[in-house]
Amino acid sequence: MSGGAAERWGGGFETIFVRRRSDPRNSITMAGFPTSRPSELLNMRTALSQARPFLAALLCAALGGPIAQAADQLPPTPQRDGVEPRNVVFILTDDHRFDAMGCAGHPFLETPHLDSIAANGTHLKNAFVTTSLCSPSRASILTGLYTHKHRVIDNNRVVPDGTLFFPQYLQRAGYDTAFVGKWHMGGHHDDPRPGFDHWVSFRGQGNYLPPGPKYTLNVNGERVKQKGYITDELTDYAVDWLKERDDDKPFFLYLSHKAVHSNFTPAKRHQGRYADADLSFLPTGKELSADKNTPRWVRDQKNSWHGIDFSYHSDKGLDYLYRRYCESVLAVDDSVGRVLQQLKDMGIHDDTLVIYMGDNGFMWGEHGLIDKRVSYEASIRVPMLMQCPNLFEGGKPIENVIGNIDVGPTVLHAAGLQTPDYMDGQSFLDLPNDRDADWRKYFLYVYYWEKNFPQTPTQFALRGDRFKYITYYGLWDTDELYDLQTDPDELNNLIHDPDYQSVAKEMENQLYEMLGDEGGMDIPMNQPRGGSNNKRWVEQGGSAAADFPKAFVVEEPLNRNAN
Repeated sequence: MSGGAAERWGGGFETIFVRRRSDPRNSITMAGFPTSRPSELLNMRTALSQARPFLAALLCAALGGPIAQAADQLPPTPQRDGVEPRNVVFILTDDHRFDAMGCAGHPFLETPHLDSIAANGTHLKNAFVTTSLCSPSRASILTGLYTHKHRVIDNNRVVPDGTLFFPQYLQRAGYDTAFVGKWHMGGHHDDPRPGFDHWVSFRGQGNYLPPGPKYTLNVNGERVKQKGYITDELTDYAVDWLKERDDDKPFFLYLSHKAVHSNFTPAKRHQGRYADADLSFLPTGKELSADKNTPRWVRDQKNSWHGIDFSYHSDKGLDYLYRRYCESVLAVDDSVGRVLQQLKDMGIHDDTLVIYMGDNGFMWGEHGLIDKRVSYEASIRVPMLMQCPNLFEGGKPIENVIGNIDVGPTVLHAAGLQTPDYMDGQSFLDLPNDRDADWRKYFLYVYYWEKNFPQTPTQFALRGDRFKYITYYGLWDTDELYDLQTDPDELNNLIHDPDYQSVAKEMENQLYEMLGDEGGMDIPMNQPRGGSNNKRWVEQGGSAAADFPKAFVVEEPLNRNAN
C-alpha cells in the first residue's frame, strides 16, 4: 500500500489483516470467500465483502463503493422528471423455467392468470439471471449487481454487512414496503431484513407443508405456525396486507414463493392433474456427442445427481418429477390471480405495475441434465411478465436481453427515482413504449463450483442477442459458442469452427473485461456442508467414461522430438 493510502487508513501499515471471528457465520475471509485458515490478508476492495461495519464504512469512504454503506447513508437517487410514483407488485417464483407457461407455448400447462399479464402487458421473452441458483439470483434482484460484485455466490453465503437493497430507497421515498415469502440468502435465520416495513418469511428453503406442529414462520419478528400449503398461505399473507395497509402511501409488495422448487409438491387440488399428459417432447440426452463438440463433463454428468439417468439419486424417472413440477405451477398461477383480483377490488389494478419473474430456470433433459447451475438457456432463462395498463398497451412481447439485475432499477423508475450509479442493471420500464431504446449488448453469467454438487464446474458465460459464449475454469474441456438464432437448443458447438473464431474471440475478450471489474476473477472455494451428491448408478452406465470432442484428439504426436 502506498504511503498516501496508508495515511488515509489511519496508520503506516502496508497490509490489513482481519482475524476470523469465532462465529463461522461472520467469518471474514479473502475476497469475501470462506477459508480454513485463521486469518487472511485482505486488500482494500475485497475487504468490503464481509468486514466489520466500521472497517467496511472506512473502506467505502476511501474507495467510493456503495456496498458497505449503512442504510442511513444511502447514495442520492434524484427524482425522474415527469414520473409520478406508482404502486408496484413483484412476484418471484423458484425454479420456474422460461417456457413453463401457456403464453410461452407449453403443450398442456394451464396458466390463465400468467397468460393474462402477457396479454394485458408484455412478455419479456429473453430474461436471464446472473447465476442460476436461489441465493445469488435473489441478491442480484435486490442489489442490481452482478454476482461477483454482491458476493453472494452460493446458497450458504451470508450477505455482506451493509449491503444495500433497492427497497431501502423506496422506504426513503415514502413507500410502504412488504416482503412475503422465501428470502434464502444465508439460510441461518429468517429475521426481518433492511428495506421492508412488513415481513413474513421462513428459514432457508422452507416447506410446502409444515413438517411438524411446531414449525413456524417469522411474521414481523414473531413466531407464527405454518398452517397449510405454503403457496396458498403466502398468498393469504400478501392479500391481507394489501387489504389492511394505509392507503395514503404508495406501496411495494414483494411476494416470493417457494414453489416450484423441489421437492415438487402440488396442492392437493392439483395432484394428478397431469398424470396422463404426453411427455414425449422432453429431451433424452441422446443428442450429446463428441462429434458436436459437447463438453465431456456434460456427457459424464448424465448419470449423476443432476443427470436425467439418476436424477437426485432416484429411480423415479424424469416423467414423474416433471409431472409433479407442472402440477406445482398451478397453485402459483392461482396465487397470481388472487393478487390481481385484489388489486381490482381496490380499484388500483390498471395503475399498479406488476412484474412476475422466476429466480432461475430449470433443465428437464436438455443436454442430459436436470436442475440448474449450468450456462445453457433452460437453466439461465426465466419467465418474466409485466403489466401496467395505464402505462403501456398489452400484447406486444419484448425481445431485449433483460437481467435480474434490472428489476431494482425498473421498480425505482416506477417510483420516480433514478438508478443509483453503482448498479449494473438498467430500467426496462420504457421498453414497451420505446422499442429502440439504448440497451446492453451482452449479459454476464457466472457459476462457482460447489463441493457438495461437484458435477458442475465453475463457468462463465456471455449472452448476447444472437450468440452465447461459455468457458470453464479449472477444467480441461472445450469451451462453447452457440448461434442461438439457428440453434436455439444449443446442440451445435461452433467453438472450433473457423468461420466463428472472430465472434468467439470478441466475446471472450468482453467476458474477461466484465469479470475484471470489481474482482470478478477472484475464484472462491466452497466449504463442504456434509452429505454426498456425487454418486453414479452403475446399472445405468455410471462406470463408463465419455469420449473427448474430436478437436482434442490427434492421431500422431505433435512433437516427436520431445524428451
